[in-house]
Amino acid sequence: MDHQKLYNEKRRTLQECLDLIRSNDNICFGKDCNEPQKFCEALHTIAPRVENVTVLKGRSSNYGFLQNDGMVGHIITQSAFYGRGWEEPQRKGNCTFVACDLYDQPFSYNAAYPRNVYIAAVTPMDENGNFQVNLSQMWEKDIDPLSCERIILEVNDQLLPVTGGVEINIEDVTAFYETSYQPPEIPDLVPSDIENMIGQHVASLVKNGDTFQLGIGTLPNACATYMMDKKDLGIHSEMFTNLMGDMVEKGVVTGARKNLNPGEHTFCFAGGLQGLYKMIHENKNCVIRPASYVTDPKVIAQNDNMISINGILEIDLTGQVCSESIGTRQYSGPGGGFDFAYGAQHSKGGRSILIMQSRTKKGDAKIKSTLTPGAQVTIPRPYADTVVTEYGIAELKGRTLMDRVKALVAIAHPDDRDRLLFEAKKYMFIV
Repeated sequence: MDHQKLYNEKRRTLQECLDLIRSNDNICFGKDCNEPQKFCEALHTIAPRVENVTVLKGRSSNYGFLQNDGMVGHIITQSAFYGRGWEEPQRKGNCTFVACDLYDQPFSYNAAYPRNVYIAAVTPMDENGNFQVNLSQMWEKDIDPLSCERIILEVNDQLLPVTGGVEINIEDVTAFYETSYQPPEIPDLVPSDIENMIGQHVASLVKNGDTFQLGIGTLPNACATYMMDKKDLGIHSEMFTNLMGDMVEKGVVTGARKNLNPGEHTFCFAGGLQGLYKMIHENKNCVIRPASYVTDPKVIAQNDNMISINGILEIDLTGQVCSESIGTRQYSGPGGGFDFAYGAQHSKGGRSILIMQSRTKKGDAKIKSTLTPGAQVTIPRPYADTVVTEYGIAELKGRTLMDRVKALVAIAHPDDRDRLLFEAKKYMFIV
């Protein structure tokens, strides 16, 4: 097969690739660093000529097809994880939420809206005619690009292949266009004093040789900072972050004691600075795998001494956890929160750690007698294990309701404790 000949035949302009989208198409975009940015930036321009096009995408929101008026009935975006900037699209009816855990996402999406168009940012073609979806496998493999009618690629010469990336051969590509830009960066913000206190509490629960998973944000990063003195840690994580890369390079993470995939730093998407992407490309022990594997609770549980560390938004005194909505407003999504909470607790020697500040920036309590009306339960109370705030550690797994109330009140903000105890008695949680 003459790969270069096919390459020349299938190369198009961005506009020609946009012209391939038709009414009633169900599009699947690559996520995060593999989101086709140039295609996304121009997609709103075809809205007047199409109807009932669905777009499946990740949490970025700064595109016209999400933010502009005139999209309703033409292009609607579906996602199981919102981020900053999604409030306006929600008000305009330009997006709608799909409730599913990360492990189940590709199967849930395809069950209701089978994807017929696959569009992703990929690495340049190699000598075998393969492009690679390199930094995200949250659904990039499981939705199966080869099952789609059309595969459109945004070939970005600044994307680097990694071990385990999804390969798409030029033979299977409908069309592609070429571009060049740095993959999006997620910088590390400096943790606050309160976040550092939480990080120290969490680090006290992590032992040498443990395998861990970290969620997204400054607070999980604070935890990683205080884990830098550990030895032989392993990674089996939804996300691979800047600080995880630092831990690998400093020898804190070796994976030497992992019983599942020993020596391998396992993840299903990466987000950080350009240096992180370069390190993942060069270090063959950094292996990206599908979310259907990485976030499968049965697989997570196979890691002995698995420690899951995830931020949450609020918890009630019975142990119900919300980490995705503010009241009825969808704020983010479940991601792999429940998957890891369940899997880690069923690991030999494992633990699920849920972290948060005791109060919001506005001073509202995050430990509550009952969840905010309309709040989504991300982790049901039977699977609440260990909760950490700046005031300490609450052990909930297997505890009675009375025990849970006392443990959670003890790590609540001091100014909230009397009210919580009063309400706990009112609701007959304690006497």
